[in-house]
Amino acid sequence: MSDHGWISRFAEAQLAELGAAENTRESYGRDLLGFSEWLSRRGKEFATAERANIEAYLVACEAEGLAQSTRARRLSSIKQLYRFAFEEGWRDDNPAIQIKGPGRAKRLPKTLSEEEVSRLLEAVTEVGRTEADRQRNICLMELLYATGMRVSELVSLPVSATRGDPRMLLILGKGGKERMVPLSDPARAALKTWLETRDAAEDLAKREKGEKPSTFLFPSRGKTGHFTRIRFYQLIKDIAVRAGVSPAKVTPHTLRHAFATHLLAHGADLRAIQTLLGHADLSTTEIYTHVLDERLKELVLTHHPLAGD
Repeated sequence: MSDHGWISRFAEAQLAELGAAENTRESYGRDLLGFSEWLSRRGKEFATAERANIEAYLVACEAEGLAQSTRARRLSSIKQLYRFAFEEGWRDDNPAIQIKGPGRAKRLPKTLSEEEVSRLLEAVTEVGRTEADRQRNICLMELLYATGMRVSELVSLPVSATRGDPRMLLILGKGGKERMVPLSDPARAALKTWLETRDAAEDLAKREKGEKPSTFLFPSRGKTGHFTRIRFYQLIKDIAVRAGVSPAKVTPHTLRHAFATHLLAHGADLRAIQTLLGHADLSTTEIYTHVLDERLKELVLTHHPLAGD
């Protein structure tokens, strides 16, 4: 079987057994394709590569100047591929099993202050070509900050999950895991307004063009059928400019970080935040305690009368 065959079968197994998201499978595919091309130039392939080849590839990645996190991710992809190949009997050994990677540099996630988030939520009411666009954008932002959803979870929300003025939303997260998150009053109000506009547009399209109603809360005519992550990324930059907040600081993920950090600052339990974010491991959530510590330290060093000394 060719290297491309290995990658294809591995990706299929990731989807069938682990429910891996499309983005995750694409990331594995890119990493493994790059490794395959590197091996090919040296007369090797997945079936014949040895531990020394994998280690040499990692050295080459470092020489390229690739970030520590990128090199760690590539090794993780290779390790998972060879573990799968060993289990499937494609190889009778696992050449990657004893290789230790560079690890991941622990960096505190970037977040936003409560005042900056307020400015974003005020500015979004003015961003959009039409009233319908503005209502959709308000709903997107209110839901994101109220729930801490990942952007992929937000844009692909099924409309069925939002019917009946819900107090809670059922979210399908990574690995097909479901979780419930409560909705704030502003988010519920924005959702109700957007649903009325959305449903009216869907009904009109059905009557005039015979189009089948979308199953998504934020429908789109694109290939995915829903508002895309890239489009939302562009939108949130426009909102940041209107709000007077540096666009470099604002991404969909920094709003997720802000959700967690602000909850913690107001006394929320770390376990509760873990559940709301859909983290499998509490250690992932604990990073927000360090973010809060850093913000408090910055506050003291900036405003304490003796800070200059």
